[in-house]
Amino acid sequence: METPARDPQLWRMAKQRAKFKSHLFTYVAVNALLWVIWALTDRDTNGIPWPIWSTVFWGIGVFLNGIGVYGGFDRSQLSEREYEKLVRQRTDRL
Repeated sequence: METPARDPQLWRMAKQRAKFKSHLFTYVAVNALLWVIWALTDRDTNGIPWPIWSTVFWGIGVFLNGIGVYGGFDRSQLSEREYEKLVRQRTDRL
């Protein structure tokens, strides 16, 4: 059975979203494990919990990745607009 022809742009977006979901799952699983380890071990109650660093900084990366994948920083639209702008500038010179 033949697979139907795929729209390359939609296929790329689907792969990016699947990759993001995998990244998000890994982030949640690893950070949950780190917080459990911190909670079960002898922890310093006066200081900042050490898992906060991975949760915050890795979380920023996951957040920015999510914005990039699901909208907000749509590079393809930015590239298309920039290309159209260059085409207009070129035709204006002629």
